[in-house]
Amino acid sequence: MTMPVLKSKVKPSHWLGGYVADLPTPFNDTGEIDWPAFEMLCEHQIGSGATAIVVGETMGESSTLSRKERSEIIGAAVRLARGRIAVIAGAGSNSTGQAIELTAIAESEGADAIMSVVPYYNKPMQAGILAHFESIAASTGLPIVLHDAPLRTAREMSDETIIRLAESTQFIGLNDAAGTVARLFRLRSRLPSGFRLMCGGDTEALPYLASGGDGGISGVANLFPDLCRDIHEGCIIGDLIASRDVAARLAALNALLAGDSPVATLKYGMSLLGFMKPTVRLPLAGLSDDPRKAVAQAIASVAEPAKALNAQSA
Repeated sequence: MTMPVLKSKVKPSHWLGGYVADLPTPFNDTGEIDWPAFEMLCEHQIGSGATAIVVGETMGESSTLSRKERSEIIGAAVRLARGRIAVIAGAGSNSTGQAIELTAIAESEGADAIMSVVPYYNKPMQAGILAHFESIAASTGLPIVLHDAPLRTAREMSDETIIRLAESTQFIGLNDAAGTVARLFRLRSRLPSGFRLMCGGDTEALPYLASGGDGGISGVANLFPDLCRDIHEGCIIGDLIASRDVAARLAALNALLAGDSPVATLKYGMSLLGFMKPTVRLPLAGLSDDPRKAVAQAIASVAEPAKALNAQSA
C-alpha cells in the first residue's frame, strides 16, 4: 500500500530550505536505471536529515529520460520517502504543452512539488516566460519551484517576472542558478515572506546563505550532505567562521562540479564513495583519466580533516 506523502500544499516552506540534493539518475552497465543505487541515494539524504530531494532534473540527466522513466523515478522516490522527505520532481521543458504533461506525471506519482526551468533554446521574451509558468500553474495543484539557469537556457528570468509569479502562493521558491548575492538583495524585500530563495550553484552557496538566502539546490550535497548541513546551520546561528572552514574543505570539489562535466564529475565522485556506477548517457561522456584523478584528490582532501580530528580525539 502506498504510504501518505508530505502535505506540501499546506506549508511548503518548512522543507524547502537548507541544502537540497539534485539527485543523479544512476544507470547500470546496460544503461538502464539502477534501482538499488537510486534507493541508496534517497536513503543517504533521508539519513542525513535533509528535508527534500530533487529527482529528474539537471543532475538527473532529465533530457535523456523517457516519459516512462521519469514517471518511475518520481514514483520510486515518493514510495521510498514515505513522508520522511519531500520529493521535488523536475518537470521543465521548452514546450509549455510538454511541461504541463510532465507536471501531470509528477502530480499523478505523488510528488510534493515540481521544479520547472525557464524554457531553453527558443529564447522567449519575458511575457512568454510569464505566460509559460502561469499556464503550468493553472494545470496543477502542486507547488512550483522556479528554476532560472541562464547559462543553460540562454534567457534569464527578470526580477519583475519572478515578483509577478510570486504573487501566487503556488510559486513557492526560486532555484537561482546565477546565484548572485546582488539579486538576492534586490528580490528579498519585494517577495512574500514565505517565498524561498535557493542558490543553484555550490561555489556561490556560502555567500548566498550568509546574505540571507534560504538554501541551495546542490550537487555536492549528494556526496557530503552532513558537511553541507553544517555550512547551512553555521549561517543560521551566525557562526560564519565555522561555515567558512567547512566550505573551504569542499571548495576544490565544488569547482570541479562547476566545470564542463558536472554530471559525469558527480557520478564519478559518487562511484568512489560506493553509491553508484559512473555511467552517463549520451550525449554526455564519462571522465578521462586526468579529471578522474582530480575528483579523487578533491574527495580525499575533504576526508582528511575529519581523519585528523578523529585521530586527535582517539
